[in-house]
Amino acid sequence: MNDQPEIRHDPSGQRFHLELDGQLAELVYHRAPDGRIVIDHTGVPQAIGGRVLAGRLVQAAFDHARSQGWKVVPACSYASAWIARHPDYADLVGE
Repeated sequence: MNDQPEIRHDPSGQRFHLELDGQLAELVYHRAPDGRIVIDHTGVPQAIGGRVLAGRLVQAAFDHARSQGWKVVPACSYASAWIARHPDYADLVGE
């Protein structure tokens, strides 16, 4: 799909987000004292659900972590399920 909304990273707000049809989907994280990125919540409003947006947000967070050399703790249930389906990112998981 060429009409996929752009994912934006807001480092000061510690989130990745996108907007589609006036709705905001986001992934919220925090940096642990040891430098890991902890994914706390992934939320997609029902009105724009079913378009793999949550998966795109989680992948963006993992890709960013990889580029920074960070480990990731998939604390939210969606991120945890996503990593189980994407073993190519398993090297980034730092429980």
